[in-house]
Amino acid sequence: MKEQIYTIPVNTAFEKSEADKACGCPFCTMKEILEKNELDLILGASMMEPDIRIKTNEQGFCKKHMDTMIGMKNRLGLALMLESHLEETKKKVKVKGLISAIKGKGSASDEKLAALESSCYICGKIAFHLEKMFECAVYLWENDENFRKKTANQPFFCLPHYRKFVELAKRDMPKNVFSDFYDAVNKTETEYLDKLYEDVSWFCRKFDYRYADEPWGDSKDSIERAAAFLNGRV
Repeated sequence: MKEQIYTIPVNTAFEKSEADKACGCPFCTMKEILEKNELDLILGASMMEPDIRIKTNEQGFCKKHMDTMIGMKNRLGLALMLESHLEETKKKVKVKGLISAIKGKGSASDEKLAALESSCYICGKIAFHLEKMFECAVYLWENDENFRKKTANQPFFCLPHYRKFVELAKRDMPKNVFSDFYDAVNKTETEYLDKLYEDVSWFCRKFDYRYADEPWGDSKDSIERAAAFLNGRV
């Protein structure tokens, strides 16, 4: 199966969160690693590869990844990529395109500029590989009893990754297998959500003078944990 090439990073992330609940969502861990790897590659070995340069010229980078690269060491490498990307961008910025925009008429140039605002070479690479990792996790859950146990021992899945995990499992698994999968991951998710809700609620109550002398319990970092659960870490 093509998904099996991602078995090691998927198992590693699941084992890490199984061993240390503070690691949180295993898919967030995978995404963080993918992001670091892609940033290292684009300012390193991949920077001068012609086929990759064509893609970076066309797609550019989102603000988050541009800011990250500016803070990295290889400023010359970034400048070289920006030089050719700006050259490509010049072709999209045409006077007649701007005039069309002023007159309220769209143009191919306007559409290309709009598309450029939402494109990012690094985001695209991360999304591609993360999708394969989700598919691998679905494959492993269906075919590997040990992976089912690892999944059951996860602290939680952030809400966006929980949705994606369930979505792909529903697409790829037989209905009877998906039913068991859903029951298992939903149990993990709802148990964590119930606990998270209690912690946030207790955090709020601690600002009531009647509870001032009560212990904080697990509520002190509940806001940060709620943010990680609702939006993911990256």
